[in-house]
Amino acid sequence: STQSTWGFSKMAAAPAASTIAPTASLQTFGRKKTAVAVAYVKSGRGLIKINGMPLELVQPEALRFKVYEPLLLLGRQRFANIDIRIRVKGGGYTSQIYAIRQALAKSVVAFNQKFGDEMAKRDIKKILISYDRSLLVADPRRAEPKKFGGRSARARFQKSYR
Repeated sequence: STQSTWGFSKMAAAPAASTIAPTASLQTFGRKKTAVAVAYVKSGRGLIKINGMPLELVQPEALRFKVYEPLLLLGRQRFANIDIRIRVKGGGYTSQIYAIRQALAKSVVAFNQKFGDEMAKRDIKKILISYDRSLLVADPRRAEPKKFGGRSARARFQKSYR
């Protein structure tokens, strides 16, 4: 009986595996406070774009080298055969920069894990973690909510006896 309870054929439920083209692509993310950067990685020719703009036009200019860090540490040749498109939203501009650099670093590691060899992935991970652990591991710290009886989360209003 190839008929299911709704009248659909069970054979036609999923397309045949041979019809789906195996494209080398994946998705990773980077986080810092409330900023989230999602990186779409696919095999290509070394293109890196952030919100549709090239990496060289990242603002603010003072933090641009923070985004370049994964590229400078690993060398441009590791990025030569992949295209990375990053969408970032939320947080302030500094948090967004840190989220972008984390997404960039994690995307190279993930791509090498899935489509490359294990030794290359281990080398990349070792280089990144020895420089800065926050390139691969998210910072769990968050802003503490404000409470009543004071002007901030911890500070209280001054007490007066008269």
